[in-house]
Order: sequence, then structure tokens, then C-alpha cells
Amino acid sequence: MAKSHPRRRMAKKIFTVIFFLAVTALLVVYAQKVDWPAVWKVIRHYDRTALLGAVGLTIASYLIYGCYDLLGRAWCGHKLAKRQVMLVSFICYAFNLTLSTWVGGIGMRYRLYSRLGLSGGTITRVFSLSITTNWLGFILLGGVIFTANLVALPAHWYISQDMLRLIGGGLLAMSALYLWACAFARRRHLTIKGQRLVLPSWRFALLQMALSVANWMVMGAIIWLLMAQQVDYFLVLGVLLVSSIAGVIVHIPAGIGVLEAVFIAMLSAESISRGAIIAALLAWRALYYFLPLLIATVGYLLLESRAKTLRERNQRKLADG
Repeated sequence: MAKSHPRRRMAKKIFTVIFFLAVTALLVVYAQKVDWPAVWKVIRHYDRTALLGAVGLTIASYLIYGCYDLLGRAWCGHKLAKRQVMLVSFICYAFNLTLSTWVGGIGMRYRLYSRLGLSGGTITRVFSLSITTNWLGFILLGGVIFTANLVALPAHWYISQDMLRLIGGGLLAMSALYLWACAFARRRHLTIKGQRLVLPSWRFALLQMALSVANWMVMGAIIWLLMAQQVDYFLVLGVLLVSSIAGVIVHIPAGIGVLEAVFIAMLSAESISRGAIIAALLAWRALYYFLPLLIATVGYLLLESRAKTLRERNQRKLADG
């Protein structure tokens, strides 16, 4: 057994190097896809009041998203400090938005949480709850907005307005089904590849939905504010929901190009100009993607450098508790 320890340490070092190289390569590829002079020009000439309001809402959104992992902490019963959980959540969210769920949502979460002392099973439950929480709000909001015809699709688009309304009804049914299962289901667990996933209570499910709905609405409010409130807020929110699904389907990092295409197509009948839409979305990317990613990269390096110390401290707390 003693011989296995050096091999294990060497394997971890090799994995760490590979992980760092992969993240660095993805960041470089992503940076090359961004028109940085255009981004800087838009931000420099933007209305300061709108910009400050958007910055405040961006901070609020990231804090709300951090609460998803705090819900996971309460649900799993792990004892990591709340500030560590919020930091990991912030880093993962920023990388998730720009470098895909596999890198930020899954890879980064497993990397950082395991370095802080959580087991693989606990990390899986935290991640599962976080991603479920995020999409619960999307499903509920999409159901309400699409069913109420708050989003008008362009003529000859991929789906008809009636189909969108039917999709909205289906989303509302999914929300109701989840709440019903949390309240009344007799079998409350599901085992996937050895991991036991348990249904929360209906009160917990309502809290999931409330947090996620709040986050999606804040994201919509940021874009609406950056568009100088020239478009109805719920229309902007509905277009954001549609573009988010398009971004997932197309699998382009940060949805570069997809977001703009959907917004331009779906707001073509509105009074806002195409240039104003592009400017607002460039500002949105700078505030919600680029700046948090820069901060998250620094935070990731700092957390990696202190991970061993924090892990030992966490283990001492568990032993004392």
C-alpha cells in the first residue's frame, strides 16, 4: 500500500497540470473570439447610470446563484464554510457561462470542492441540486411567459406562436409535476451510477423555484436596463429565455453569436435599433461574462494556492465537531 501513495500523488499532479492547461487553452480560444475594441468602445460611451445599475444587478445575480450551492450545503449537510461555498459557486458560474457546463459547472466544481475536502458523492448531489434549481426557474418563467403570449415570434420562424404556447403549457405542467412529486411522491430517491439522489420537500422546492426565478428575472433586467428600457421588460426576459435554449443547443462558448442572432430576430418589430441591441448585448457580455471571468480566474488561482490549508482546517473543524 505504501507504494501506491507516491503514484497517487504523481497522478494528481499530472491531472492538475492537464486541468490547468485545458482551462488556459479554453480561455485563450474564448478571448480570441471576442471583439475587445468594440466591447471597450461600447462600455466607455455607455450611460453611467444604466451601467452602474447593471453592475449592481450583476452582483445581485451572482449572489443569488451562490445561494444555489448554499441550498446544496443545507440539503447534503456538508460543513464547508459558507464563504468557501459562495466563492466556489462564483468561480464555477463564471467559468460555466463562458466555457460550458462541462468545464465550469462540472469540472471546476469537482476540482475545487474535492480540494476542499468534499467527497465525490456529495459534490454530485450539490451539482445536481444546483443545475436543477437553475432550470426550475427557467421552466416556470418560460411556462408563464410563453403561455401568456408575452413573446411574439418572427414570421416564418422555426416554430409557430401556437407551438410556443403549447411549449409554455408543457413547461408549466413540468413545474407542477415537480412540486407534486416533492409533496406526495412515495418513492423519494433515485440511484444513478451508484449516486443516490433524493427528492426535497415541497417547501424546499418552492425555495428553489423562488431563487431561480429571481435570478432569471434579474438577468433579464440587466439587459432591459442596458437597452435603455426601450423594449418591454417581459419581452426582453422572454427573448433571453429563448436565446438561452438556443445557446445550449448550439454549444458555442458563452453563446457568442447565438444570443445576438436571437435578440435581433425577435426584436426586429420593435422600435429599438439594431445598433442599440448590439451595443446592449456587448455591454451585457462585458459586465456579466468578461469581468466576472477575470475575477473568477484570479479567485480560482488563489483558492488553488490555499486549498490544502483550507482542507486541513475543514477537517479539523469536522473532527472537533
